Amino acid sequence: MATVIKPTTPGGPPAAKTYSAPTQFAPHPEGLIAGNHDLATLGDKIADVSIQVTPTPRAWWMFFLLGFTLLQGLVVGVGYLLYMGTGVWGINQPVAWGLAIVNFVWWIGIGHAGTLISAILLLMHQKWRTSLNRFAEAMTIFAVMCAGMFPLLHMGRPWLFYWLYPVPVNFGAWPQFRSPLCWDVFAVTTYFTVSLVFWYIGLVPDFAVLRDVARNRLQRTVYGMLSMGWRGSAIHWRRYEKLYLLLAGLGTPLVFSVHTIVSFDFAVSIVPLWHATIFPPFFVAGAIFAGFAMVIWLAVPLRQFYGMKDFITNKHMDLCAKVMLGTGLLVNYGYFCELWMSWYSHSIYEWDTTLQRIWYGPYAWAYWMLILTNGVIPQLLWVDKLRKNMVVLFFVALSVHIGMWFERYVIVITLSRDHLPSSWGRYAPTEWDYMLFAGTIGLFITLFSLFVRFVPMLSITEMRELLPTAQGGRDGHAVMENAK
Repeated sequence: MATVIKPTTPGGPPAAKTYSAPTQFAPHPEGLIAGNHDLATLGDKIADVSIQVTPTPRAWWMFFLLGFTLLQGLVVGVGYLLYMGTGVWGINQPVAWGLAIVNFVWWIGIGHAGTLISAILLLMHQKWRTSLNRFAEAMTIFAVMCAGMFPLLHMGRPWLFYWLYPVPVNFGAWPQFRSPLCWDVFAVTTYFTVSLVFWYIGLVPDFAVLRDVARNRLQRTVYGMLSMGWRGSAIHWRRYEKLYLLLAGLGTPLVFSVHTIVSFDFAVSIVPLWHATIFPPFFVAGAIFAGFAMVIWLAVPLRQFYGMKDFITNKHMDLCAKVMLGTGLLVNYGYFCELWMSWYSHSIYEWDTTLQRIWYGPYAWAYWMLILTNGVIPQLLWVDKLRKNMVVLFFVALSVHIGMWFERYVIVITLSRDHLPSSWGRYAPTEWDYMLFAGTIGLFITLFSLFVRFVPMLSITEMRELLPTAQGGRDGHAVMENAK
């Protein structure tokens, strides 16, 4: 169906759209775009959501109000924490980190799939990334924002965060570079900066599309400023493609480095079940596992409520489910390796701590909960019919989110008993722990809702390239091809 925009007076908004007789196109050869689309209808379908041609679904309002309500808990929780101190949390001795670090590692893991889809799959010429990369990148940015709050607040005096950077201060202090907590600062801020720039650079051509089809002056002004004068000239495209490829190359090692460095928070310590070389690859696999679960969890409602099934097809969901299944097997292999290394090492300290974690310790229930949600339930994805059922896929992804949170809980919390019974302790989160965690979920939901409402959730320019040549596209040539 070809779209025709009637001419208008110079500087005025576009007139109402009229449609010519539909032209029937052959289905996409790889199943990455469904329906009968050409360049015009594809761009209209995605852009109309942002310029308010398509009515906002009722589900969006429910989703946004839920997130905004939870966000108020974050405001109250942070305000009370800054007034009273970190003692309002359940942290104690010997559990001095508590739920804050559990949530930090959990959010960082969720943010991994965005850069993986955007950068690594781009360099590998995987066409199916095109329908997922835009909202996956946004997911990454919002998740890292939520994650960064917890170590800052855990400091007790977050307004002195700049002490963690090697900048001159009035009393000559210098960061302790041998501490992995200091490494986290540089890894996470670098990851966030590169991801944010990569996401924005990809948006520039789409902002120009929204500027040209905007319905009122405010929209044209805002999208015009965000498009940075983009006119689609040959020199613009050449520079855009080279920069996009360069940022993809920078982002690729960050996918592996960030969660590896987060794992060093535990692995470089001389603590039973933490001091293990398996932690870096184990954490990276778990992060990709959790990240793709969040991609699925967001893609299912976007397809349903915004009618994006033509662009986020069953093929995309099936591929995401397979990646989640594969990384889930790696995570379960890591669980087995932990048990094997503990038993085979013949270290009484390692083995006794393992038995407390999985069998007779006070938190054994949490270990078996993560085995159920991360190990057992995801095996449903081996069945083709279940893997292609969106309801089942949605709840399997939810199970993975729960399981990955319990994995971090088990790692951080279960070491509450050492070999001196007089120093044993128990940890129980307080209502302020839960309020802060729920508040960060509200922050994520609120930011993602606003993103979906005002920014193209899919890449218009890259989706157009994915169309076959007969429909005006480039048959899936990646943008990097012209950068050679």
